Amino acid sequence: MDKITEQIQRRRMHGLYLSRGCGDITELAHKLLGLHCWFHRNVAFSALIRGALLIGWKTALTKTWIHHALHGVAYEDLPNLLALNSGPWRWGEEYKEIADRVISLMEDGVYSRAEMRKIFANDYDRQTIENALSPWGGVFVELARLGKIAFRDMTSRDFDLISAEPTRTFEDVLPEMFGRFLASYGPATLADAAWFFGLQKERKKELYALNLDGYSRLELGKSVYYYIDDNANMGDIPELTLLAGFDPLIVSYADRGAVLPPEYKKAVVMKSGICLPTIAVNGLVAGLWNIKNGEPTASFFENQPKRIRDTVFDMASDICRQTRYQI
Repeated sequence: MDKITEQIQRRRMHGLYLSRGCGDITELAHKLLGLHCWFHRNVAFSALIRGALLIGWKTALTKTWIHHALHGVAYEDLPNLLALNSGPWRWGEEYKEIADRVISLMEDGVYSRAEMRKIFANDYDRQTIENALSPWGGVFVELARLGKIAFRDMTSRDFDLISAEPTRTFEDVLPEMFGRFLASYGPATLADAAWFFGLQKERKKELYALNLDGYSRLELGKSVYYYIDDNANMGDIPELTLLAGFDPLIVSYADRGAVLPPEYKKAVVMKSGICLPTIAVNGLVAGLWNIKNGEPTASFFENQPKRIRDTVFDMASDICRQTRYQI
């Protein structure tokens, strides 16, 4: 690892609380602009790895769609996070009608997608219902983007009405949110920020037009990496780090090569897009870990010293113990 790459990795691991701790899960979600939760257990893993407690975590965070995926977020952050992808209803009028009925049903106490399917069965054809009430999101994604609904809690499949509509425009929040992104994820390129926020083509142009004079920068190859230099002690890259599935260190950047060697990519990122929990040795992914049937598992892509293997198993066992009654 060359010196510039090492500096980038040290700063990222510091910003993402992988070489220091953050004891409060809500503060962690605030600092990291949400915790990725395709599977809700990954939020628990991510929190414990970073030193946060899980007490009350199921309701401490709000599970909803931001950027381009499901995240657990600090509720007060939602209006500004949603403003990054705000705008009018994006689906057709037929689905807008269904969405309005979904809101009406929720006002009447119906929160289950399955129950809504039964109610709509006689009013719409099967394909329309499948599209609108898809288990991958359907109209619920649009309603969440508008700040009208979120999941009931971090582990529930049902929804609740919320009031988190964006009150500021995309142009107003972008400079602030870009600064917050760099504070935790920097050094990062503009392409990284566009990927992280899930910006569409026109909004990418606004990102690239930001005044960047106040940020420090590093150059590596043809890329410019921006960061906020607050003179904090970055610490060393930990010898061993467990990373959650969809961990921010891996999935938050357009180029994952800094932490995920290309030869291991297919073992870590499935064809379905699922990113598995991994083990980093000196900042580079070197194996997989997980909890299966209530027991910790760990494997490496290449042979590692017994000391490394034993320590990883101890770390995974500790997370297994802490999550046994929490997820």
